[in-house]
Amino acid sequence: MGTIKVAVFTGSLRRESFNRRLALAVEKLAPPEFTFESVRIDDLPLYNQEFDADYPAEGRRLKQAVEAADALLFATPEYNRSIPGVLKNALDIGSRPWGTNSFKGKPGAVIGASIGATGSALAQQHLRNVLAYLDVAVLAQPEVFVQFKDDGPVDADGNITNDGTRKFLQGFVDRYADWVRTHLRT
Repeated sequence: MGTIKVAVFTGSLRRESFNRRLALAVEKLAPPEFTFESVRIDDLPLYNQEFDADYPAEGRRLKQAVEAADALLFATPEYNRSIPGVLKNALDIGSRPWGTNSFKGKPGAVIGASIGATGSALAQQHLRNVLAYLDVAVLAQPEVFVQFKDDGPVDADGNITNDGTRKFLQGFVDRYADWVRTHLRT
């Protein structure tokens, strides 16, 4: 099997996003045949069904990025007990117009970070519900809820600063890589 391209969706737009840092950490732990490309979602217009007749360039760019990928990785914070609106908007744009769902059939995984003790557990469950409807084959276990504090456990460059976190995330990455490979063979 050659290079495996992973489209990464980070639900936080903040420059110092914990979820961006977590996604970078996962990327650094991945096998060498995996390449990761962050999908831009900060410039998308709010989805409107009127786009279906003439899709905006930003929407076409997002759909092309998803379609060019072999797999998906979603890193989401939790806003008001759910996923951020910008991430939901990206999912709506990428799955429309009806009959052109770019996410369909792709293997994926959901991870998340937060300053709260439960990480982004509720947001991840909401995201999993949406992804199930979009026909994304989402890795069920292990679930990744990472609590961030001022000193880590992942620095701004995606370096893991805690051995326990490194071991846990490596276990996740190994399982995710196997999940993706299995789905690409079928």
